[in-house]
Amino acid sequence: MRIAVLSDTHDRMPAGLAAKFASADEIWHLGDICTPAILEILRTVGLPLRFVRGNCDAYEEWPLTLDFELEGFRIHLEHIPPSAAPAGVDLVLHGHTHVPRNQKVGHATFLNPGCITRPNRGAPASWAWLELRAGRSIGWELITLL
Repeated sequence: MRIAVLSDTHDRMPAGLAAKFASADEIWHLGDICTPAILEILRTVGLPLRFVRGNCDAYEEWPLTLDFELEGFRIHLEHIPPSAAPAGVDLVLHGHTHVPRNQKVGHATFLNPGCITRPNRGAPASWAWLELRAGRSIGWELITLL
């Protein structure tokens, strides 16, 4: 399964970015979307879309967290990274820091695709491909915008 992962669009979507997600199986947005128009752009790709609410999102009907299983992995999506993974979770995907991350913390792997519109601390504008393969294999490829 191949997932396009992005975060912190802050009401801006770079031209042509959504079209790059066409080869994905799903799209995940990790918060600070800021406007439903961003979700509508992502929905035009025609793929399943999972998203969580960030600290800059005012839509209380959007979920703060999502927990689910996919390809044998227990996954937790949340905008602001928790200090530790919830019990039983294999992967924690978050945004908020605007800095890419691929780090093992305790029993879980924490992943952050960085920020598309406002990178921070010298990090480039970025998003990521996540590949989940049944049998416990994870692929994580950071894609930078030039």
